Amino acid sequence: MQDRLRIVLNFILLIAVQILILNNIQLFGLINPYLYILFIITLPMFVSPSFMLLIAFVLGGIIDVFSHSYGIHMAATVLIAFIRPYIMELFASREDMEKSAPTYRNFGLSFLKYASLLVVIHHFVLFSLEAFSFAHFGMVLLKTLCSSLVTMLLIFGIQSINFKRR
Repeated sequence: MQDRLRIVLNFILLIAVQILILNNIQLFGLINPYLYILFIITLPMFVSPSFMLLIAFVLGGIIDVFSHSYGIHMAATVLIAFIRPYIMELFASREDMEKSAPTYRNFGLSFLKYASLLVVIHHFVLFSLEAFSFAHFGMVLLKTLCSSLVTMLLIFGIQSINFKRR
């Protein structure tokens, strides 16, 4: 019960931080941190794939409503929820995957690789759908790189705080 309450509180907190703070940050037209995907990245392993896709759909939809972005967050978030188990298999051992949630504390450096790849994929899809043209491919790559770096710094910061706290 306590795990489920923690999951719901994380969901609400990450949405609030994204909507109230991070959606208002746009540095040089290149950096937009999207911390809300940390929720999908750190969902416990016992969550069924179909429920995870539903959560990703709702999470992306909420961010889209408050960002006025017409479904691009929803598409990118559902994609990373779908490929998450396959990416996890690339970087985590079977023993790591049996632990309750993918965090730095549970996975170590494998978590950093796993989270980095999901963040880059999410951002690339998001900015590609936003541009919706190959004419701006260079800008999509630049925004993906810059935003992914800032998002990963935020994720690593949160994970290190949680690691030291426990």
